[in-house]
Amino acid sequence: MFSGLRRNRVTRELPFFDGSSEDNEDFTNLNTMKQLIVLCLSGLLVGCASDNSLNQGPLVPGQLTCEYLENPSVVDKADPRLSWVNMAPEGERGQMQTAWQLRVASSKEQLEQPDLWDSDKQLSNQSTRVKYRGKPLESRQECWWQVRVWDRDGMISDWSEAGMWRMGLLDPDEWKAVWIGAPWQGEDPLPRPERPDFEPEDLGPPAPMFRKDFQVGKEVESAVAFVTGLGYFELWLNGVKVSDDVLVPNQTNYGKRPKLMNALIALPDEFTDYRVMYMAYDVKDRLNPGDNTLGSIVGNGFYNPAKFWTEGYGTPRFLCQLHVTYTDGTEDLIVSDATWTASRSPILMNMVYYGEDYDAREEQPGWCMPGFDDSRWEAASITRSPGGELVAHTAYPDRVTERLEPLSIERLGEGHYFVDFGVEISGWVRLNNVEAPRGHKVEITPRANLYSGNNSYIFRGGEPESYAPRFSWFVFSGVEINNWPGELKPEQLTAEAVNTWIEPSATFQTSNELFNGINRIWRRSQIDNMHGGLASDCPHRERSGYTGDGQIACNTVLHNYDAKNFYQKWIGDMRGAQIQETGYVPNGAPWQPGCGGGPAWGAAICVMPWEYYVQYGSRDMLEDNYQAMKGYLRYILTWTGEDGIMHSQRTGNDGSIVKWYNLGEWLPPGELIPDEMVHTFVLWYCADITSKAARVLGIEDEVVEYRSLADRTQKAFQKRFYDKTAGSYGDAGGNILALKMGVPAEQYEQVVAALKAGILKSGGHLDTGIIGTRFFFEVLADNGLNELAFEAMNKRTEPSFGHWIELGSTTTRENWNEKGSHNHPMFGGGLVWFYRNLAGMKADPWKPGYRHIIFRPQPVKELEYVTYNNNTPYGEGGITWRNEEGAFIMEVTVPVSCHATVYVPAIDPSQITEGGVSTDQATGVTFNEVTDGYIVFSVESGTYLFQVKE
Repeated sequence: MFSGLRRNRVTRELPFFDGSSEDNEDFTNLNTMKQLIVLCLSGLLVGCASDNSLNQGPLVPGQLTCEYLENPSVVDKADPRLSWVNMAPEGERGQMQTAWQLRVASSKEQLEQPDLWDSDKQLSNQSTRVKYRGKPLESRQECWWQVRVWDRDGMISDWSEAGMWRMGLLDPDEWKAVWIGAPWQGEDPLPRPERPDFEPEDLGPPAPMFRKDFQVGKEVESAVAFVTGLGYFELWLNGVKVSDDVLVPNQTNYGKRPKLMNALIALPDEFTDYRVMYMAYDVKDRLNPGDNTLGSIVGNGFYNPAKFWTEGYGTPRFLCQLHVTYTDGTEDLIVSDATWTASRSPILMNMVYYGEDYDAREEQPGWCMPGFDDSRWEAASITRSPGGELVAHTAYPDRVTERLEPLSIERLGEGHYFVDFGVEISGWVRLNNVEAPRGHKVEITPRANLYSGNNSYIFRGGEPESYAPRFSWFVFSGVEINNWPGELKPEQLTAEAVNTWIEPSATFQTSNELFNGINRIWRRSQIDNMHGGLASDCPHRERSGYTGDGQIACNTVLHNYDAKNFYQKWIGDMRGAQIQETGYVPNGAPWQPGCGGGPAWGAAICVMPWEYYVQYGSRDMLEDNYQAMKGYLRYILTWTGEDGIMHSQRTGNDGSIVKWYNLGEWLPPGELIPDEMVHTFVLWYCADITSKAARVLGIEDEVVEYRSLADRTQKAFQKRFYDKTAGSYGDAGGNILALKMGVPAEQYEQVVAALKAGILKSGGHLDTGIIGTRFFFEVLADNGLNELAFEAMNKRTEPSFGHWIELGSTTTRENWNEKGSHNHPMFGGGLVWFYRNLAGMKADPWKPGYRHIIFRPQPVKELEYVTYNNNTPYGEGGITWRNEEGAFIMEVTVPVSCHATVYVPAIDPSQITEGGVSTDQATGVTFNEVTDGYIVFSVESGTYLFQVKE
């Protein structure tokens, strides 16, 4: 009992940092001397209680990341940020990190005597985004690191397993390589078709191959290739592709495009940032003594797309710089230049929107092996630089993330088959060990509801052949195959799902299989749309990084995936796409001139950094984007009248208003609410978020400025859109947006009643487009209408998520009806209700990153159980609740160094036990209050089992 009391006391006395502030590096920076004195008197901190200094504590630091990546191959920040997760033994409560020590060395062997940084012991519970503060780092330097931590009792952990990162090229002058291209191609991209359904007759020549022979004459210490190619590239060395990355590098705004102002959605090419990402590959183990050969194949990608939705930059080009360092300290540098040779590859056509054709008869065996005769190859051409800054690819690339075997094969005729893989993916079909005569052509047509290109393969003959596309992806749940040689056998085909690598961080499960299915089809749609480090609207038709779709689905992504690195990159694209002079943030990032939208699209620059901060506690995300937030507010205020109502009516080149700059709500099942209603809501939403961001950053005068703007906008909204007679702001999302903002007390009951009546009038269905649906379920739950939220989510008739499942969808859709794309994740924004309301796990925005968790489930009698668990920045947290006969059971888990407020649905505290004992006897549990049908407790880290008996 004494141990439990001591844990409670120490937890209350120690400060809980958000884990992100650059100033939170030790307790003393936050005036916590009183707490330190208490700890020292208690003998709990090493350095104050020397008898503990050699004890090995129960915490185990692990999951080491640098810049949100595990062992990143290239980083170009001078002060990389390091994170780790502490794990406590099962059953331990109240554990927390009270101090940390980092050591960084230039090799793994030197960690015992680190030559780059020994932080010494730092009194802090920070374990995320800790800045490197050692010796200045040099280009190409390898950095190995470890961490150890002290727990709440001052006991020290073992050193963690070692992590590493590699520095990139930090000075542009260090790039000695030059961009090269195919001599048979000029510089200019293929022309952009004038309509979405037009396909160019000329889809360009075959993808170019490049090669370079070189010698290795000494014992090699290290060999690293810094390399990129646009649009996509593969790097080969001595006959082998050097990595499993595909469709690299990630998509960015590569450089200037002079024709952007010619588009219907015209924008000046005056963006904040232009960049090209380069990879780093460790190739030491692939080198041979003596002769070696580097090779590359380069595809068009989004650099040369020839599609209405896009604008190209130029023809394919390649850049490579290989540093070979020898054990004697000397170095060889192999760079792309005019000494490389070029040839046409067997990839006859590769277009990201149109597909790929491959002719194996054109293969040149050994093309990137020493001794190959390249006398018929041509000298590579020196091409112009794309213009964007070369930056390290400190981001996950695309990879093959899943492999599916055929679910069924249907023979439609001679050589004609339909192959069903059971679920819609973006990726391609791999042919496995197939034999056919030389020149035999197989055509593979992906089957989805929209065109995503075609794929063909011509056999070279003579032996079994295998093949998969390289520079495009397709969207399909099944494929139609024509001219197959003989009988098609299941083992001859594999569907490979391809997307930007992103790990699921959460599990959501209920006793309602429809809810499980809804979450599952949204997750499939979301990852189908993740390519090149951005999330597209749809993976087939447009493939563009729509900012509006992104901000609406963002919170759901954050509650399902470890998206720290993914959004670090994509939000950077949005910030880089801002027009500096006006503050305008486009409807897509990187910008493509087919992206239509409105003010809610550019609002992504406010919404997404804030949601990211709340979820992960990364203060630097707000620091990086705060000026961009202010800039966007400056832009939308230019469309705001003296009455405080915002109504964007931007015009095109001919002076007429262009719908695609000025959308309000989008794709409801019925009528649209007024554009100016949505625009004014967006103004309030951005002002509200920017005021909160200013508060976090300590910019007090701007807290007041933007809070005042938000309050004025809220009043203007209420004055313009409230119908006193009806007591309503209107159906189809009007009342949803009003309640999200907050309505005057004298209106509240009428507005809630009007919202309820409107939903019942719709048969209990939702009636909102993408913006209203984002808030629909949460607003209902927050205003006493959670049963209506449950019923709307539980529908199987149109409009509903369940209706899509009834139609056989394995992905979420663009429309509530059957029109448009059948693979759109945007409506998934409303699914946060599953995790934050139904399950009941929320991050506290003022103690973000789940430092303080609010567990407040909103159970419904129709469900037996709900489970939601998420791997937070500090470890696993989660909740499971069950409706059992005569009891309600609720288990919560709080990560190390975190604490929680737990709302247990009950009226009488005497009804509740925790771990089989009364709550006043439970370790780490403190009673707070009784409120609104809940008994409220505070708990420390650990797992707790509450039971409410009737």
